[in-house]
Amino acid sequence: MNNLNPALSVSIDSFQMSPAALIALNAVLAFMMFGVSLGLRTADFRRVLSRPVAPVTGMVAQFLLLPAITCFGTWALDISPGLALGMILVACCPGGTFSNVMTWIGRANVATSVSMTAISSLAAVVLTPLNFALYGSLNPHTREALQAIHLPAENMVLMVVLVLALPMALGMLVGGRFPRFAERSERHFRTASLFVFLLFVVISFSKHWQTALQIAGSVLVLVIVHNAIAFLIGDLASRGARLPQGDRRAVTMEVGIQNSGLALAILFTFYPGSGEMLVVAGFWGVWHLVSGLSLAGYWNYSNRRIAGANAHAADSI
Repeated sequence: MNNLNPALSVSIDSFQMSPAALIALNAVLAFMMFGVSLGLRTADFRRVLSRPVAPVTGMVAQFLLLPAITCFGTWALDISPGLALGMILVACCPGGTFSNVMTWIGRANVATSVSMTAISSLAAVVLTPLNFALYGSLNPHTREALQAIHLPAENMVLMVVLVLALPMALGMLVGGRFPRFAERSERHFRTASLFVFLLFVVISFSKHWQTALQIAGSVLVLVIVHNAIAFLIGDLASRGARLPQGDRRAVTMEVGIQNSGLALAILFTFYPGSGEMLVVAGFWGVWHLVSGLSLAGYWNYSNRRIAGANAHAADSI
């Protein structure tokens, strides 16, 4: 796909973001993580330790299978370095916070989903920078581009701590001390964070719509296929581990809904000139919400149809 490079050329300053906007984006991510963590308790982690099969399966799919398959897939398909690095970075991010909401909509195991989000967010402090450096270097097409943009691993780790780990710890502390506040406000936190995140994506693309339209078709196809592969990896890994349906769906959603907001924050902070990577992460941020909600809606419909059929069968006996 390198023959697309001329058409996919993105100017270095196309997606520059002001320092104030960078701070706001990171604050939004921290706000989202804080809201998700309000419902977390230490008992959730103890439950994971007592029954670790589902979270371990999700972690393997999330931080090993998805980045590796993305790396070698972009290599085999000869995808341009900028787009490939964007896909690799998204694949190296932890599960997105909206996976919990979508798991709930799909009537899957929310406790498994929330626990996985917490664990993957903590693991991302080390694994996201490590995986990005590793798989970006393994692909010969992206190795030179990765070296050219200079990977600030220590700074990236610090940023992940500030926008994921610390807000999660604070959310757990506040939720534990003020459970009624946590119960009443958690849904509002999710709604507000979704709106603000989408607003960031819209503003970014509206300011640079000509660049976005120039590469929209190719990137959208890559993002849709990549996202479908992520869902498939989660599902197949869960089936291989013989998880019950509720856990299987939670793992599938966790792997398919990536924290593309973290990818955007990393790119805007450290690689503002990497336009192709920014567009990939931006399209991911919108598309995975569409695909995730669609899948959750299908699961919900399927559950209600099965429940209706069972009720009808019971009445006919």
